[in-house]
Amino acid sequence: MSPRVLLFTGKGGVGKTTAAAATATLAAGRGLKTLIISTDTAHSLSDALGAEPGEIAPGLHLHQVDTQKTLERHWGELQDYARGVLAELGLDQITSEEITVLPGAEELIALLELREHAREHRWDVIVVDCAPTAETLRLLAMPEALDWHVSRLMPVGRKLVRLVAPFVRSVARVSAPGEDVLSAGERFHRGLMEVRELLTGDHASVRLVLTPESVVLSEARRTLTSLSLYGYRVDAVIANRVFPDGGADEWRAGWVEAQSRLLAEAEQSFAPLPIHVVPYLPAEPVGKEALAALGAALYGEADPFAPHAVEPPLRMSADELTLALPGADRGDVDLARKGDELIVTAGPYRRILALPVALARRRISGAELRDGVLRVRWHTDGSPPAAAGSALPFDSGSESAT
Repeated sequence: MSPRVLLFTGKGGVGKTTAAAATATLAAGRGLKTLIISTDTAHSLSDALGAEPGEIAPGLHLHQVDTQKTLERHWGELQDYARGVLAELGLDQITSEEITVLPGAEELIALLELREHAREHRWDVIVVDCAPTAETLRLLAMPEALDWHVSRLMPVGRKLVRLVAPFVRSVARVSAPGEDVLSAGERFHRGLMEVRELLTGDHASVRLVLTPESVVLSEARRTLTSLSLYGYRVDAVIANRVFPDGGADEWRAGWVEAQSRLLAEAEQSFAPLPIHVVPYLPAEPVGKEALAALGAALYGEADPFAPHAVEPPLRMSADELTLALPGADRGDVDLARKGDELIVTAGPYRRILALPVALARRRISGAELRDGVLRVRWHTDGSPPAAAGSALPFDSGSESAT
């Protein structure tokens, strides 16, 4: 059986690491075999839990990514090839090592390791402490974006390499990549697609952590929209550092009033998702005992490890595509058709959806965004699609060329 996978993200400084650590500690306390892992390069989990990686409590394991070792295992042939080329160009070994460590490699490796841990069937719950929202969105969008490029470029790349390899050594005086290098790239690509399948599946969900502040709340709304755009399901929101009501002096009473207003706004924005409230604690919760108490207070009577009931954001039928974009306004969303692809843009983020053959052959009759759901409808008479690059106006019955 697949483990329950819970990802925690939020704006930097809102307490997502603490919320993730408290959830993992609570899971282990309930007898669930729990792994907690981080994709955040800050590596603050050890500080929050007050322990080094390994089994830090009965049933609770903390894992920290060894980037170099895992990178060599997943990306070894490509890295070796890059080092070799740089050496042939006259760079020393240390410089070559530094250059061939990919930007963002640690976050990607953490995702690949997450897939391996999920495959072990050793864990009941895997908790992932993600990086702040902007980095997390880029990371979670990467597998599908890479799939789009690899699916189109890899077959061409193989033919091109075979064609130019004899000339590369004589003209450029460097080695051309061989089949082992290309195969390594394909394996890396497959691994990331398996990660995406895991994280968008029925056993995984995201929890948004926020503090009741207007700037933080606005970012959390955008994050919910963007996560849905990419197919990730959010099953709860955690409001952290909430001042308790009653017995407050004038200064704190002002904060209570402001936070109460923002929490009411959050309930409207994120409905029907539950919002778990964490009070502003008198001291920072560090260590397993403090985190266990926080976890119990955080979820109350709710079962945070039960299967979620969130529908997949993207669904297709014979004549309609629906994509949940909660919180999105009409002005935030653009839609375009290019061949057998539908390009959806929500704010600064874009997703390219490959249409199934049955839909790719037909013309779109119209699209609308209503109540946070984008609906795209197809003609049922088998009308062929318009020319590539067509823009799709909302609430319209036809495609218009750009």
